[in-house]
Amino acid sequence: MAYQELNVALSDEQEQLKQEVHKFAVEVLRPASLKIDKMAPEEVVKQGSLYWDCMKQMYDLGYHSIAIPNEYGGLGLDPLGIHIVYEEIAYGSVGFAVSLGTSSFAALISSLIAEDHLIERYVAPYASCKDASILSCWGITEPDHGSDTLMPFTPFYRNPKITHQVRAEKDGDNWIINGQKSAWINNTPVASNCVLYLGLDKSMGMAGGGIAIVDFDQPGVSKGKPLDKLGQRELSQSEIYFDNVVCPKEDMLIDPESYEMITDVTLAITNGYMGAWFTGLAQAAYDLALQYSKERVQGGVYLCEHQNVQKKLFDMFVKVETARAYSRAALIYNMNNNPPHTQYSIASKVYCTQVAYEIAHEAVQIFGGYGLSKEYPIEKLFRDARAGLIEDGSNDILALSAAHLILDEGAS
Repeated sequence: MAYQELNVALSDEQEQLKQEVHKFAVEVLRPASLKIDKMAPEEVVKQGSLYWDCMKQMYDLGYHSIAIPNEYGGLGLDPLGIHIVYEEIAYGSVGFAVSLGTSSFAALISSLIAEDHLIERYVAPYASCKDASILSCWGITEPDHGSDTLMPFTPFYRNPKITHQVRAEKDGDNWIINGQKSAWINNTPVASNCVLYLGLDKSMGMAGGGIAIVDFDQPGVSKGKPLDKLGQRELSQSEIYFDNVVCPKEDMLIDPESYEMITDVTLAITNGYMGAWFTGLAQAAYDLALQYSKERVQGGVYLCEHQNVQKKLFDMFVKVETARAYSRAALIYNMNNNPPHTQYSIASKVYCTQVAYEIAHEAVQIFGGYGLSKEYPIEKLFRDARAGLIEDGSNDILALSAAHLILDEGAS
């Protein structure tokens, strides 16, 4: 079911794109995600699997390059177009949406730095890739560090007693990397490279970090087994291990001087994407519940004729529309302003993931016993939505980070 577009300024091209991506998400991604949900994690990531078939189709359509500028070979969509595409992909599968978004990480950060060697090595090849063979992961979470890695400018961030577990030491013109990233790194089992957030200067605490791009075929880099998890099983995750990995100086993109600022920018973008993705999931759960309420008879009438169900549907409708309006506004603003106002992206992520979870919960309730059955996709959407409250920073910790930014802004 297509939602009513309230943006009267939407171009014909944007409307057509929305319809095309929606059709692909419903006809290809959702059925595939339901099949993948029943597969063992090791089977999902094998070459030739259904996961790879879907990713290759999205790459062939150019969906992977929506945020890569035209001059580098990407589709170069504006922020509204990016939101539309990501929301519609997530309508079919939020796991595939997150995997696709994460796949662009090395190309995206390289395009922002815009140095020639990075464009030639990471941006142009990714933009022109048609077979999903070039695919990034975002290596930030560690066994002892989760959401706290996403709290730049907070007081503890510069505490020298709290430092990264993956570290790099200078060795001539190179860096030598050692340590472990945790099992929650998106795309690791399928990725060809990692955008690695790591420690360089212990005296600066978590702020003393750097960002490097590390190819997975480099000696000393290894992966753990794919994680077996509750939801978003089409999004594979695993540990990464670094054992005396040599990183040339040109691949260390960010040093401690700018690490905190770039981490803030990263959070503004990724949390903005999360708002779009989980708006898509919320819309999907609402649509399934609405349709089912018009088909299922209880007490001699269709479910939708019961007033308590009508009230549930109305509340769900309001939440979807407010999630879309706010997440669009936050993403458009922060992708057009530097430095971003990251508290707005955090608010988008926290609100939209919470809304998606609440709508999926109510949808299960409307389905009743069938909501617990794998006969219908709603129970998967409920599990997928639950993961969003922790993913890309847990909502309660992100709220504290945003509160700090709000208070700092109010004091200036």
